[in-house]
Amino acid sequence: MRHRVAGFKLKRDVGARNALLRNLATSVIDAERVVTTVPKAKAVRPIVERLITLAKRDTLHTRRQAASYLLTPKSVKKLFDTLGTRFGQREGGYTRIVRLGPRKGDGAEQAMIELVGSQLVKRAADRAKRKEERLKAQREGREHEEEQQDEKE
Repeated sequence: MRHRVAGFKLKRDVGARNALLRNLATSVIDAERVVTTVPKAKAVRPIVERLITLAKRDTLHTRRQAASYLLTPKSVKKLFDTLGTRFGQREGGYTRIVRLGPRKGDGAEQAMIELVGSQLVKRAADRAKRKEERLKAQREGREHEEEQQDEKE
């Protein structure tokens, strides 16, 4: 019976499992989307959600707690500056696991763990970039036309 036994072993000893989960959590926060296996995604999900909940409070103590778990200062900064504010009004459910099918090499079922709303942020950034490029092209085109008119005169 598995009474009061929680968590995932992932066929690793304690040190390797902790290192794996810390690396995965740091990667999810940095990249906002990571492809891994289904058990690993399910194991890292509560850790990432707990870190985002810490980021919503944003005190020195919570920053130190997150920094003690995450591996890079860049990920801690992103967690508190962007993700904490993005999920400030949300009461949990910050991550999503999408199953992708079997991996070609060994047939392990793949899953993508991503932060909710990350596709909206990326889509808005792409849209802003395209708009900026279009405006720049228009300005260059107009400047080019003005130069041609000056040459004619």
